[in-house]
Amino acid sequence: MLRCLSISCANGDWLANASVVHLLLRIAINRIGSFRTLQAVIMSADSRAVWHSTTILSVRRGSTVAIGGDGQVTYNTQIMKSDTRKIRRLHDDNVLVGFAGSTADAFTLIERFEKRLKDFPDNLQRAATELARDWRNDRNLKKLEAMLIVVDTRHSLLVTGQGDVLQTPDDILGIGTGGPYAIAAARALLRHSTMSASEIVREALLIASGIDVYTNENVIVEELTCVS
Repeated sequence: MLRCLSISCANGDWLANASVVHLLLRIAINRIGSFRTLQAVIMSADSRAVWHSTTILSVRRGSTVAIGGDGQVTYNTQIMKSDTRKIRRLHDDNVLVGFAGSTADAFTLIERFEKRLKDFPDNLQRAATELARDWRNDRNLKKLEAMLIVVDTRHSLLVTGQGDVLQTPDDILGIGTGGPYAIAAARALLRHSTMSASEIVREALLIASGIDVYTNENVIVEELTCVS
């Protein structure tokens, strides 16, 4: 219905076209319920998933855990930035965080997560659980569109706005548009090579960048030494 509102005026009959637009608007409003609801639908359709970023991957192997991400941020069909840093060190460099989604939203969540780390030092799982609870229940936080991977020397966790805190059996986590490709590549490299965690993350992200148009080859990798 909304697509019908785009009408060609090439014939110059503006009055006739205006009448048709008015008629279609009335039909759309009757279908949806009110002009305010119609406006909300149009705004929602216009704002839905126009920002695309990114691929973040974490791998744990031997005495190290690594997390990396590419640098591309895409708005609709335009590459807005190619060297965004999406990995952060927190809690005296003892925790690594990678984010995918809206950069501004992710920074807000990372700030809240850092506060939770101060509330529960040396307990990443509790801090992540509290963040997920805040994220789901807080009226303002629940509107934020991002996902986080948080790792320390013991745990690798995926935190979502649905209240989920996930840890996989193989400690390989990936998020963002190229996440599935990076995970598949990392699992293959982990099983069939002797590469280190950092090397696997870097290579898997490069493989994902060759498949996913929202991921580039500007890869940044950080690592921590694991507790034996």
